[in-house]
Amino acid sequence: MAGLWNRLYTGTTTVDFYGKRKVGFIFSAVLVIITLGSLIGRGVNLGIDFTGGIAWEVKQSAELTVDTAREVLEANNIETANAKIQTIDSGDAARVRIQVEDQPENVASAVKKSLADKASVDVNEVSQSSVSSTWGRSITEKAAWALLWFFLLVTAFIVWQFEFKMAVGALAAVVHDIIISVGVYSLSGFEMTPATVVAFLTILGYSLYDTIVVFDRVRENTEMYSGSKVSYGDIVNVSMNQVLMRSLNTSISSLLPVVSLLVLGSFVMGAVALQEFAIALLVGLATGAYSSIYIATPLLGVLKERETKYAAMRGELSRGADMGRMIARGMTTTTRTRSATASEKPASESTPVAESLVDASVILSHPPRPRKKRQR
Repeated sequence: MAGLWNRLYTGTTTVDFYGKRKVGFIFSAVLVIITLGSLIGRGVNLGIDFTGGIAWEVKQSAELTVDTAREVLEANNIETANAKIQTIDSGDAARVRIQVEDQPENVASAVKKSLADKASVDVNEVSQSSVSSTWGRSITEKAAWALLWFFLLVTAFIVWQFEFKMAVGALAAVVHDIIISVGVYSLSGFEMTPATVVAFLTILGYSLYDTIVVFDRVRENTEMYSGSKVSYGDIVNVSMNQVLMRSLNTSISSLLPVVSLLVLGSFVMGAVALQEFAIALLVGLATGAYSSIYIATPLLGVLKERETKYAAMRGELSRGADMGRMIARGMTTTTRTRSATASEKPASESTPVAESLVDASVILSHPPRPRKKRQR
């Protein structure tokens, strides 16, 4: 175990990520199919900020349940087919939340009073919020435009800093993360709000950060092995093993506060408003860490192996001790390069050598005296 931790921290593990890329691709494909099926079949529980409408929330009691709330809506001639009635646990007391389409002011007031009577509370203890359908459409359009601009800017940046094939791999991982994250909301029935969209944009940035870290190491190793016959699959494997511990540390340090936020803040302390944000972060951080290793980088390797430079070595992979020797050779080369740079003498010490290469006429401040002629 100690040896494993030492290899992780020194970046000398020999996990064959690229050789097992099909396993990661198949696993991701299954997850995407399940989540897409849920999105098509069940859809997403959009919050009132997206759909528009009116919502009431009141403390649950023996007299006020989900069925009682539905009866209140029917008594006020409100269609219950599309109504969202759910129980929300908030600490010690549970609350009933009812959300329907836009209603006239008199109908909304009547429902609020009926709910207060059923729950045996004052009418002021029933919270009421409303959002117009126009506002809901505006929020939805802005979220879509924000996502589109995100994709365009990310693509442009990666192409500028790296190359187009790396941009393809990174965006494929981002789309993978979005589909699975939204699919989890569809499967669980959690409400999607503007806070959820903010969380999604946050996790997309995190996912790209982790991917860029791996891509940067791939670029360095591509330059280092450019003079030797090494397959691109080997370069990908070496790079991912070298940054594996960095990815694990980043993922764990990011997930711990999110888990605390979700477990302690939402479930223990009853801050339900944190739940929608924390779940999106939790799912997104987990899928982002996974996709940078099993989606983005292996897909880059598949695309690069089709190039003429690497096509002849396609499928050739160094495993086990052979991969370890490749990693050790790369580390030795880097160390020697740095040592040579550090051992260079400062300019002041090399001055005599430099001066010896300069013409004497340049150094002398006056021309030499002419030699006297000998007297005969």
